[in-house]
Amino acid sequence: MLPRERQEEVSPLLAEVCAALASPHRVAMLCALAERPYHVTALAAYLGLSQPVTSRHLKVLRAQGLVCASRRGAMMEYRLADPRLLEATKLLREVVQERLARRASLLAASSSDASLSQSS
Repeated sequence: MLPRERQEEVSPLLAEVCAALASPHRVAMLCALAERPYHVTALAAYLGLSQPVTSRHLKVLRAQGLVCASRRGAMMEYRLADPRLLEATKLLREVVQERLARRASLLAASSSDASLSQSS
């Protein structure tokens, strides 16, 4: 556990990073950029998004330091800033999948309880 002063410093920064990950498009961008660097146009085509939408999402990711960019001729090339981001998104995905499985089992139990009470 972090000391209180450190928590007060880290918590807002962590919330900003989580906010940057709040878009499915941005999470998909991180996954794509983990495979290889992309120019905006190529990334947009790969994800099936428009170039302006892709640029706006990259701006958010870049502002939070999740992606970095370098100029390659006339184009900017984007890459994942830290491979640990994929590990973090994988862990979050596992938590979500477990929650979905739990909900599904609760719904199944609820449905079977309802059908039992109707047949009685």
